[in-house]
Amino acid sequence: MNIELVKQLVEGYGPSGFEDHMRDIIRPFIEDYADEISVDTMGNLIARKEGDGSGLKVMVAAHMDEIGVMVTHITEKGFLRFTNIGGVFPVTLAGNRVQFADGTMGVVYSEKRESRTEVHGLDKHYIDVGATGRDDCPVSVGDAAGFYRSFRAQDDFLVAKSMDDRIGCVVAIEALQRLESTPHDVYFVFSVQEEVGTRGAEAAANGLEPDVGIAIDVTTTGDTPEAATMAVELRAGPAIKVRDAGMIAHTGLVRLMRRRAEEAGIPYQLEVLEGGSTDARSIQIAGPGAAAGVISIPTRYVHTVSETVDSGDVENSIKLLVEVLSKPIEL
Repeated sequence: MNIELVKQLVEGYGPSGFEDHMRDIIRPFIEDYADEISVDTMGNLIARKEGDGSGLKVMVAAHMDEIGVMVTHITEKGFLRFTNIGGVFPVTLAGNRVQFADGTMGVVYSEKRESRTEVHGLDKHYIDVGATGRDDCPVSVGDAAGFYRSFRAQDDFLVAKSMDDRIGCVVAIEALQRLESTPHDVYFVFSVQEEVGTRGAEAAANGLEPDVGIAIDVTTTGDTPEAATMAVELRAGPAIKVRDAGMIAHTGLVRLMRRRAEEAGIPYQLEVLEGGSTDARSIQIAGPGAAAGVISIPTRYVHTVSETVDSGDVENSIKLLVEVLSKPIEL
């Protein structure tokens, strides 16, 4: 796995709806390996790998966007009120930093609290960019910011602010690079606006009408103190999704993924996620429908600035995706 690729992607700017910068980062890593590259009206970056004509049309989706915030109002003294872009939780905000598209940095904090243990809602938070008033504020209403935190690799322990889902993009990119041949026409879709409703994948799937759809995304774990009960943990391999709150994975595709993993000696887990969903939901029900599933990367602390994965799980996710795509898909 290319750690420099991971660093570039997870540190990049790209809240939902503002993924242009991420497209520019990803494109050089895929253009020498794809037979065709395009960008659709929604902004999805699509790389087609041509098959030998004996297989299916397969869509692989990994979303480029990340959670963030958008400015709704600027006070007379230059502080920014904001709303969320995707799943931003107030408990994660105080003292964190955000970065706007032009590089402007801001510190997030909240109004006075009655006690140190109280957590205000988003409406009681603000962003401080160092302005003294509206007139010298470097950002405007409607500007979007992503959270800012540098990437850290500590042996196999990888921590960043946007593993969701830049690490899925890494898996897709490296699978494309390693996929020497395939019977299938494979469309690697680096999708937009997943965090606000899997919108980019829906548009792409409606246009492509794939036979099979595979989303590459993160999933939570049950291996930390007092965590919600869940049979997924770090360092135990990729998780093959069975169900989440938005979809039931195609049973034939689940069986195929398990078989390919076992044949290749790749460790894996089975995932049942009680909250949240992925691009696979939109692929499954777009157009005439598709056999859809998910390869999930186990991730601790999802939707914080310290999302954490294991490099071995990432590497095995790449291997599993290549195994699935390089051989017949029989459902």
